[in-house]
Amino acid sequence: MNPHATRDDLMRLLEDLGIEHETHEHEPVFTVEEGNGVWDDIPARHCKNLFLKDAKKQLWLVTCPSDRDIDLKTLPGKIGSKRLSFGKPDLLLEVLGVTPGSVTPFSLMNDREARVTVVLDAEMMTEPRCGYHPLDNAATTVIAPKDLRRFIAHTGHEVVEADLR
Repeated sequence: MNPHATRDDLMRLLEDLGIEHETHEHEPVFTVEEGNGVWDDIPARHCKNLFLKDAKKQLWLVTCPSDRDIDLKTLPGKIGSKRLSFGKPDLLLEVLGVTPGSVTPFSLMNDREARVTVVLDAEMMTEPRCGYHPLDNAATTVIAPKDLRRFIAHTGHEVVEADLR
């Protein structure tokens, strides 16, 4: 039995929480560059997610617009962390239940111990609708930022909203 939530589990949870959403199927994408080729017809701000670990072993999920350049040297000062590096794929699978290319704030439903601190880009949170992978990279699920906040609150995670420009 898979200990991690599936896309169907996510859709049921969104329904149970009363979160309006729409999911758009597309070719699997592993990078922002690949995503730029399939997102054109999806009416939303497209977002990327970085799974990071700091020098004190704290885990972070940074969610921001896909076109935002993130400098790992200056990011700690913006979010209150120590020196950051990318989390290893095995740690990503263990904690968030997804593989590289499928990182998403929706994967927080797999982090039942709330080991990850979530960082949301302040500008992204002013958009009317944002798109994230629904636990796999072969689709994009669009929701409103206010509903993303509700979803994350439901998972019990700490959230930092920061200007990541």
